[in-house]
Amino acid sequence: GVCNGDETDPVNCIQEGYSLSFGSVDLTNGVLDIIMNNEGAVAGFQFNIDGLDITDASGGTAEDNDFMISTGGGVVIGFSLTGASIPPGNTVLTQVSFTNAGDELCLSNAILSDPDANSLDVDLGDCFNGFGCMDMSACNYDPNAVVDDGSCAYEYDCEGECGGNAEF
Repeated sequence: GVCNGDETDPVNCIQEGYSLSFGSVDLTNGVLDIIMNNEGAVAGFQFNIDGLDITDASGGTAEDNDFMISTGGGVVIGFSLTGASIPPGNTVLTQVSFTNAGDELCLSNAILSDPDANSLDVDLGDCFNGFGCMDMSACNYDPNAVVDDGSCAYEYDCEGECGGNAEF
């Protein structure tokens, strides 16, 4: 489970420290994965997702370790009533169901605690903006896009700008 820098599959390749980030995001069905990298045991977590309405969260290592997962507003909270913790890993913490996704989804206000109830420093991954041009033949193709936003452009203007409107 230790990283050597050339992992093709980053899951279970544990990095130093603690982080939360977006995994796969399915805007059509309203589900996304939250990936947690934790070098040590985690006994509780809380995070917000800005830009959508959370309806539920389940699965992942949180459920595998019998955590209670509650959602309300834009927040997800996970804890164990039995004192269990999530062992070190770098994989899906939980899957979040949502509605009303906006143009950008961002993680915020994240709190992770260790088994002694100490707060852990947690890094947050990049915001998710899955909207863009999905046509590979366009000059502004966005390989990260999961929803085509109708922005595809196929011609360069005289300044060399894709989709630009500069004229002589």
